[in-house]
Amino acid sequence: MSIKLTILGCHSATPRVNAFPTSQYLEINNCHFLIDCGEGTQRQMRKYKVGFSKINHIFISHLHGDHFYGLVGLLSTYGILSREKDMHIYGPKGIKKATLLMLKISESHAKFNMIFHELSSNESELIFENDKVTVSTIPLNHRVYTNGYLFKEKEKPRKLNMLNISGYPEIDKADYLNIKAGKDVTLASGEIIKNDVLTKNPPKPLSYAFCSDTSYKPDIVTIVKNADILYHEATFLSDRQDLAKKTKHSTTLEAAQIAKDANVNKLIIGHYSGRYKDINLFQKEAETIFENVFLANPGEVFTANS
Repeated sequence: MSIKLTILGCHSATPRVNAFPTSQYLEINNCHFLIDCGEGTQRQMRKYKVGFSKINHIFISHLHGDHFYGLVGLLSTYGILSREKDMHIYGPKGIKKATLLMLKISESHAKFNMIFHELSSNESELIFENDKVTVSTIPLNHRVYTNGYLFKEKEKPRKLNMLNISGYPEIDKADYLNIKAGKDVTLASGEIIKNDVLTKNPPKPLSYAFCSDTSYKPDIVTIVKNADILYHEATFLSDRQDLAKKTKHSTTLEAAQIAKDANVNKLIIGHYSGRYKDINLFQKEAETIFENVFLANPGEVFTANS
């Protein structure tokens, strides 16, 4: 089991020559997701060799342009590429109307179904599940309705301890599925062999928490607790705490405090304000509170393994 996160864009507000708005490509337990879709996302996908055809689920945090304006262009391109598979799109209420209106006006034709999952709850909720991964919302506090997303691997079956199993000739291969599911074995004599004797722990399920634009919101700590990787926006250094509060964004110190309180393994910060010329200042300041800090940069790949 593993996580591979590719940063496609990580800057705030308007696109610039070398600054691309938020978008990420996540591979987790062999599932592929696109998170946010600012302008230029599909260009970045091509540049960093992200597989267009692997994406069947897109998660949009909120309807500000630097997180969402690339979506219509991407969907239009899928139409040009003759995509036929369904595309599931998760985002705030209104995303369906906005997207379909633009596609209609531009007379963009698509043969594939677009299935919109519009969100409006202010409580964390499970919005996607398959046999490998779950995705839940992380309610945030921004100027418009906003969610982050928590991606979690499902726990795999326990591993057979074949050395110990071989000591019980009565145990048959037909019993293996039940053993892997965690069940004890009762021998003909009535003796019960505990499951932990016959199995080993499976790899630890991994998790990735994406926290988009938000003011400091300490109650998300319980949702992102012990995440292997946390991305948390840090638009400003602490010297602009007043501006962060006014615009409902976070500072580096606030992002780092969330990471520390949640006991995450790795913190990635991004969504840098264009007023700062040296983004290394973001890392240095965050490290005064939380040690394992990384800067998001276009093309940067972050990984985690069980």
